[in-house]
Amino acid sequence: MKKILERIYLGIILLFMYAPIVTLIVLSFNLSKSRARWGGFTLNWYIRLFSDRAVASALMNTLSIAVLATIFSTIIGTITCIAMIGLSPRLRSVITGVTNIPMINADIVTGISLMLLFRFLHIGSGFMTILLAHITFDIPFVMLSVMPRIKNMNFYVYEAALDLGATPFYAFRKTILPDLMPGVISGALMAFTMSLDDFIITYFTKGSGFETLSTLIYNEVKRGIQPEIYALSAIIFVVVLTLLLINSGASDNIIKEKK
Repeated sequence: MKKILERIYLGIILLFMYAPIVTLIVLSFNLSKSRARWGGFTLNWYIRLFSDRAVASALMNTLSIAVLATIFSTIIGTITCIAMIGLSPRLRSVITGVTNIPMINADIVTGISLMLLFRFLHIGSGFMTILLAHITFDIPFVMLSVMPRIKNMNFYVYEAALDLGATPFYAFRKTILPDLMPGVISGALMAFTMSLDDFIITYFTKGSGFETLSTLIYNEVKRGIQPEIYALSAIIFVVVLTLLLINSGASDNIIKEKK
């Protein structure tokens, strides 16, 4: 009886989490613009989506920022975690707490703070300011994924490789990096997803005349959301889900190879 209740409880939670997404995907194939009436199956909204220049421009801006922010934040976050290995536990905890502030802090506080900083430094709002802002709040998510892997590593293998004549870089690439890869991949996907999803920080740092998908959708809400946005949201969900499945499969393969 207890197991049945647990499954029912889990099913209710999953229903509340994914029912809105399923509804959105279904509406993206609805011929009628009305959300209350099914007008038949169609792919017109997907076709119109790819012919919309404003959406295409916002999509390219969003992907460019997300990819670049993921690359830089993953490199910086991973190097930071490796550099913290030789620190004392107290100093390591202090640095971890400081780097977690952008993740714990309210997005609106981070967004306004970065906006004021960029204006103080006389940096014009646009692509560069959004990229710097995304790198800033992506780094803690990368470190959150990489740091547990480092804590469970056996560094005697690295020292043994050095004793056997390997160069420091070769020993790092063959002993430490393979152990870190699952955490690095997870952190990179988390950073990509957070960058793709962000609205508040982007809104405060983008300036005028530059749009990403989140700000474009926000502007569309004021005029009434068009069905093309349903199609775009469905594509984003499928892409993110695919990346998560790939990451899960890659992590399992790495673990099996180590065993």
